[in-house]
Formats: sequence, C-alpha cells, structure tokens
Amino acid sequence: MEINTSELSFFEEVEGKKVEYSMVETWDGLYTPVAVRKPSGDDGPFPIVLMAAGNGGEGLPWLMDAIRNRAYTMDRLVEAGFACAWLRYRTEVELGYNNGGKMVRDMRQGREMFNRSPLEYEDEIAIIDYFKTKSWVDSNRIGVIGMSHGGEMALKIVSEYHGLAAAVASEPASHEYLALMPDDTAFVNKKTGLRNIEEMQMAEVEKVRKRIDMIIAKERIEGITTPVLVMGRDEDHLQGIFKTSFDLLNEAGKNVEWVSYDHDYHGYVFPIKGDDGKYILNDVQICAIDHVVSWLGEKFSESKL
Repeated sequence: MEINTSELSFFEEVEGKKVEYSMVETWDGLYTPVAVRKPSGDDGPFPIVLMAAGNGGEGLPWLMDAIRNRAYTMDRLVEAGFACAWLRYRTEVELGYNNGGKMVRDMRQGREMFNRSPLEYEDEIAIIDYFKTKSWVDSNRIGVIGMSHGGEMALKIVSEYHGLAAAVASEPASHEYLALMPDDTAFVNKKTGLRNIEEMQMAEVEKVRKRIDMIIAKERIEGITTPVLVMGRDEDHLQGIFKTSFDLLNEAGKNVEWVSYDHDYHGYVFPIKGDDGKYILNDVQICAIDHVVSWLGEKFSESKL
C-alpha cells in the first residue's frame, strides 16, 4: 500500500486495477473520503463521474467494500474514458434540508462562521470543487450519478450549484426535496422521534402531487440549469416520487430526460456481487447502464461550462 502524505491519500490495487483513496476537505474543515479510478495510458484531463448511493456515513470501510463489490458501473465508466469516483459524505440529517434553510457563511474573529452545520449534499459540492482543482480532471465535464437518497442529493445540488455538466438522479428518494407530506404509511419512531418512511407507499403520481408543497418544490426546481436524467423503477413503491420529480422539471422547461426500468432491485444502476463473487446482473441493468454511460457522454460533449 502506497501512502501519499502530501495529499492525504493512499493507493491500493484491487483485481489488477489501481485505486486512489483521498481525503477531501469539506466546508467546515472536516474530511471525507473518496475512491478514484482513472483510465489507463493517459494523464488526462479526463471527464469525471462522481457516484453517490444512500444516506451517508460509514467512511472508508464503505468505500473499500464498494470498490470490491459495487464496481461494475465504475468499470464501465472508466472503460468509456471517464475517470470515476465513489463518494462518502456525512450522514443524512432528518429534515435538515427543510428545517435548516439556506447555508449562510460569514466571518468571525478571522474564521468562518456558519448559520448551521453543512449537510451531506454540501459535502458533495465540496468534493466537486475539489476535483475541479485537479490537473487531470476536465473541470468543464464533471457529472454525478446519485441513487436513492443520492438521487435526491443530486437534485438538491443542481438546484443551487451550477458547476456540473450533467446529473443522473436514479430512483431519487426526493420526498424532502419536493416537500412531501407522508401519509399514514409512514410513522414516527417513538424511541427516537424520527420518521420511519421505509415502507411509505407513493407509487402513484396523482397521490404524490396532492401531497407536495408545490410552491416550495417549484422554487427549488427553478434554479436548475444542469441537464438531468431521472431514472425510475416500474414497480417501486416510490415510483410516484421518481416520476413527479421528472414531471415538475419537465413542466418547468428544464433539460431533463425520463427513463424507467422493470427491475426487482432498488439500486439497479449500481449492481452488486453475489456470494460467488460475480455481479448479479441481467439484460435490464446492462441496458440501463448503457444508457447512462451514453447519456453522460453526450452531455459532456455538449458542455459549455
């Protein structure tokens, strides 16, 4: 294992592929890890795709597991000539986006002062800006793929940050982003006081549209200038949220595309390995990932950032 002390990074080889783990400084000076692979045989600059899944936490162990067991899509992106990074970020805060309000950054005694702590999607913005400083990155061609809560993070990012060439929101659990009021399929955990929305039933667009705060949702969507691909899952209990996320962007005249696939795995865009060490993968997933890689390539070629 090779350690780079000047950049808080180290390298390892996994299945013959070189991976660099780096610690990236976030807005409040704390560090979060990323795992990077680059195309071979060139020094760049490369377009880069940043991948985020779920609601954060778990740090380096999560990344190392992802490199070993969730690298199919990363492999495909690197083969297409993109650099690629798996990300981690701080843990999601329940309703932190709704209740915290816009981040305000001020100075006190020569140091920064915030009106609240940074949130996980703001860690991803800090990571994007970190990669923009790297000579091997084409800073005009950075994209993200976010799955589930990572998909909601992608929508939050592009609503207020305009430094991306493209964003994929796959199965975006964007109930908070859309200011959705859950029905009685969600409940409050009496021990913690936090909501349990794991089994919330929001499969129908009509139901979702009746339960969102349309004024808030439209205000958030209005800021989007980045091309977005929204990906649904046909039989998902949150398909109404996925499709409404697309519909509202489309109605607002945003550069947005919708695709949906019939697959039984939440997170089909990021296949995982089975107990035999082989990826659990079928033609539907291959088709979906083909589309993502092709779509990102098209948007990178069109980018005029």
